[in-house]
Amino acid sequence: MPGANTDDSGTSAETSQSTANQSDANRDPPSNGDYASVYESAVDSVTQMETSSGQGTGFVYDESHLVTNAHVVGDATELDVRFRNGEWRSGTVVGTDVYSDLAAVRVDERPEYATPLPFIDGDPVVGEEVLVIGNPYGLDGTLTTGVVSGVNRSLPSSLGYDIPDAVQTDAAANPGNSGGPIVSLDGKVIAVINSGGGDNIAFGISAALAQRVVPSLIENGEYDHAYMGVSLATVTPAIAEPNDLENPRGVIVERVRSGGPSDGVLQPSTGTAVVDGTRVPTGGDIIVALDGTEIASLEELSSYLALETSPDETISVTVIRDGQEQSVELTLGTRPRPRV
Repeated sequence: MPGANTDDSGTSAETSQSTANQSDANRDPPSNGDYASVYESAVDSVTQMETSSGQGTGFVYDESHLVTNAHVVGDATELDVRFRNGEWRSGTVVGTDVYSDLAAVRVDERPEYATPLPFIDGDPVVGEEVLVIGNPYGLDGTLTTGVVSGVNRSLPSSLGYDIPDAVQTDAAANPGNSGGPIVSLDGKVIAVINSGGGDNIAFGISAALAQRVVPSLIENGEYDHAYMGVSLATVTPAIAEPNDLENPRGVIVERVRSGGPSDGVLQPSTGTAVVDGTRVPTGGDIIVALDGTEIASLEELSSYLALETSPDETISVTVIRDGQEQSVELTLGTRPRPRV
């Protein structure tokens, strides 16, 4: 189907490359690294996480907290943490966010050798070498290597929302790696492993998103995501044609949730057309920029909302409406809690 739809930011119920490109230009990735030395500098900070329902990986975030995946901790409030030299500690889950699949765990009296792993500044660069350290199938301290294969990916979740700004790598990641770090050759965390096990494809939650979410999990136990209350689709050539667009660009508003932030501000699709045998939306606003940042796809919109905005913030949305470009002001809401 042309332009997979979402519900809005970070959403496949709602999901900026220009922003990412600007960040990439400011970051020079390390090269010609010594895998063994990078591994030795980082592995002491990587832990095994065990609950009654399974196991995964985590890593030291600050003096008292570890980062892992929300799906690793599940519904647990306590879990067992094993450090590099075999010491076990009890961990307390202080916060989880299912929309980014991140969790923060407090551990008292962690071993002194297990020091916090820093995150990268800026965005990873496609082609730079990376290491994945974790516990696949319970094999503790396992190292795999590869490169950054892609950035600004959207990861579908069972909740109907996408995790935005994800990092793709060809470094092997398997069950048990979840929650562990993807590390650059200067020993900094590029992303938190979220999923793997495919043919040379694994994904991680970006350092940029993790650095927004984790501090709030530690302080408040949760994280509030910005929310537009719309369903969107990337404008493809098939969508551009019946909407009288000379070039495909932006995202089309398919639906607006009644009573949501965009109700009365953005206009939804009013009809459909069949193009080359596929039914596509027509007549809705086409979003082409947020606060002056060009939006070319659903992934770019999702990443911008996730990394640059907060609930209750008012942003300028540039749309093409009835063939004319104009800007409207939209006050973002808070993404509703998932239904259990």
